Amino acid sequence: MSDTKRPDGIIIALDGPAGSGKSSTAKAVARCLGYRHLDSGAFYRAITYAALHAGIQPDGWAQLTHDELDRMDVHGKPGETGYTMTVAGEDVSLQIRTPEVNAHVSRMAAVPAVREWLMDALRESGARGGLVADGRDIGTVVFPDAELKAYLIADAEERARRRLLEMGVTGLSAEDVRAEAARLQGRDALDSGRETAPLRQADDAVVIDTTSLTFDEQVERIVALARERGGVDRSEEIP
Repeated sequence: MSDTKRPDGIIIALDGPAGSGKSSTAKAVARCLGYRHLDSGAFYRAITYAALHAGIQPDGWAQLTHDELDRMDVHGKPGETGYTMTVAGEDVSLQIRTPEVNAHVSRMAAVPAVREWLMDALRESGARGGLVADGRDIGTVVFPDAELKAYLIADAEERARRRLLEMGVTGLSAEDVRAEAARLQGRDALDSGRETAPLRQADDAVVIDTTSLTFDEQVERIVALARERGGVDRSEEIP
């Protein structure tokens, strides 16, 4: 944990496996405290989309150079409450959430050059604090000095149900949920087993099992922890 007080507030790092509710929870916590939300996964998704859109095949991603990544023109445009991902100046908020990007983003995130390329941008975004960041190595690699680290978990089938609903799937069957749970568990294994910045719980993280929690309950728990750690409520400052 940092001994230096950040001018805009503390950093809250939310980690956990796919479908554990990190991104939606982080957005809500940021809104409650008046902090900015940083979805690190959106940066990786944007690079994945940019590579696919440019016709760069996944088999060649491990050889990507910093110059090639620069030419993809991927940026996180800062706003009052978060960041909008752009590729060549175009807002790609919808495009980066497609099944094609979902299927390939873990592979892109495992490329050392990609992680190195993004690390400075992610850390710079949190330099002043007042940030809620989520991902799979936020508390262990990106912001190891975050004042609050929370590791969100949930049963695989519950994570699958949430992910499918998030994707707009209706009339969920037990088979749909089982298939998505198997896919998520495969992604967990890939994320946990990669050599570069694997998914893991930080030693000083608070583990929160969200399986039986309502969304409001998990948000309230993290907001309470943030306030205990010195998180200043800036929500009234936002017009």
